[in-house]
Amino acid sequence: MNSTKPTSSKQPTDSTKASRRKFLKTGAAAAALGAVQTAAGQTPVAGTKSLKDLIAYGERSPYVTSIRVPVEERPSPDEFGLTFHVLTPLQDSVGIITPSSLHFIGTHRGSIVPDIDPKQHRLMIHGMVDRPLEFTMEDLKRFPSVSRIHFVECLGNRSKPGDKTVQETHGLTSCSEWTGVPLSLLLKECGVQKGASWIVSEGSEEVKGAGSIRLAKAMDVDRYYMTYNDYGHISKDKDVAALTFQWGPKSVIIFPSGGQKLPGPGIYQLTGLAWSGGGAVRRVEVSTDDGQTWKDAEIRGMAHPKAHTRFGMDWKWDGRECVLQSRCTDELGQVQPSRAELAKFFKVSPDYYKTHGTQGSDNTIQPWRVASDGSVSNAI
Repeated sequence: MNSTKPTSSKQPTDSTKASRRKFLKTGAAAAALGAVQTAAGQTPVAGTKSLKDLIAYGERSPYVTSIRVPVEERPSPDEFGLTFHVLTPLQDSVGIITPSSLHFIGTHRGSIVPDIDPKQHRLMIHGMVDRPLEFTMEDLKRFPSVSRIHFVECLGNRSKPGDKTVQETHGLTSCSEWTGVPLSLLLKECGVQKGASWIVSEGSEEVKGAGSIRLAKAMDVDRYYMTYNDYGHISKDKDVAALTFQWGPKSVIIFPSGGQKLPGPGIYQLTGLAWSGGGAVRRVEVSTDDGQTWKDAEIRGMAHPKAHTRFGMDWKWDGRECVLQSRCTDELGQVQPSRAELAKFFKVSPDYYKTHGTQGSDNTIQPWRVASDGSVSNAI
């Protein structure tokens, strides 16, 4: 074996070895501190997290600037110190999972963000059951749990002409991986009686907002069962009610979208999110000419049932003004409608939705106008 000879035959002394050991220890400590400085963006100082705290839990990178913002109609916290709707920054998302700290908050009638003590939390199931039961968190942990990726959306997630960005038009939806005990398992444990056909869920908040879901949806864990029925949101009109009991197919382009600006003509990676309460997303189409023609976009990754799904496509912008749109088709064959199609169905004026909210949950197509200077705005 060949080896390189030392340039000097002088052997290191004990003091030299000690100095090297001291240098290595000091250097290792400095490297460790440097790693913390890189992760946290600054050396911890008095009043901030200690090194021990940063190691135990950590902080997000200082280069990540995404933040939630309150809805324009009501700042959060308000003059009473309460939190209202807070919007997730969809325009900054790159996958389908929303970081927990950026998940939207939907609160009503001035209620505050839930502060749930697991030791005090209780889940009660009663009514038309053989055994009314109350579960603690420890009780629930004794049941087998599952993990699934699903979206959550507020019924108030509606695009309005005055909304400027996709965070404002669609920021009341987020997608997470959820782990817990299937509701159907707990219902079977209680023994649902014959003749029971509906479930009313009620939270512990002050206003006691309640939601109604069909029992059949709750018993099948493979079907959507999220809805919201608080203070008259569910209309007596069966057609409107049908649009609220299950979220229809929905999509939105997040790049380019309102408030963004293209530097000039060229090829861009157009991307967005699609989802549906009726199952998995099966198709997403994109129009670059205000809905005159449509082209299939690529579904990126797996399309999970009832979850945000990423779509994208190469798009060559020629520098001329245009309107971008996307529409989603889910596994049930339901197609996301335009506002004109919704107006025709409900027999109202095409301009009706410029001053009124849409019926049921709003899953209408969102148009973005790209001006000749590259600036993007809401085209509703």
